[in-house]
Parts: sequence; C-alpha cells; structure tokens
Amino acid sequence: MMFLFRLVINTAALLGIAYLVPGFHVDTIWTALLAAVVLGLINAFLRPLIKILTFPITLLTLGLFTIVVNALLLWLASSLVPGFSIETFWVAALGAIILWIVSMATNWLVKK
Repeated sequence: MMFLFRLVINTAALLGIAYLVPGFHVDTIWTALLAAVVLGLINAFLRPLIKILTFPITLLTLGLFTIVVNALLLWLASSLVPGFSIETFWVAALGAIILWIVSMATNWLVKK
C-alpha cells in the first residue's frame, strides 16, 4: 500500500516539476507514472551502488554531492522513458531537489 502511495506522490511531483521548471518535460500523466516507476527501480537497484562508490566525494562535500547523484539518476530515468525529457544537468538538479523536498514531506506525513 505504501508503494502505491509513494508512486502516486512521485507521479504528481514529476507533473508539478514539469509545470514549474522550464526544460523539464513530461508528456502525459501515464508518462509521469512510468517515469516514477523507472525512477523507483533506479533508486532501488542502482542508487545504493552509486552511493557506495561516491561516498568519499560525498563526505568531502558534506553531502552536497548527493544532489549531483540524484540529478544524474533522474536524468538517466528521463533517457529511458519516452515522453520524459530533461534538457540540462541544472534542470535535472533542480528537479532532484524538488523531488527530495517532496520525499521528505511525504516521509514526515507518513510518520505522523
């Protein structure tokens, strides 16, 4: 049940980012849903490995490199999902920051 809740929230967040951020494009709600699924799979399987590999630089930057990792994973998801595109790295970084904020808010609401 929690998976579906997060999926709906991430789908809405992707649509919201596409509305707010120029250069971040999502064609349809179904594209956003597929992008949320792909992003969830990337975060489940690829992100832990990348976090281990980038731990030294993340430590040196006091955690700020995590934004770079999240932006690159978001950009990877956009390259895998037709109808979902991100024009530049900086757009991906802004989208990753917004997704992070939404995720934190979701986690806070779920714990309450």
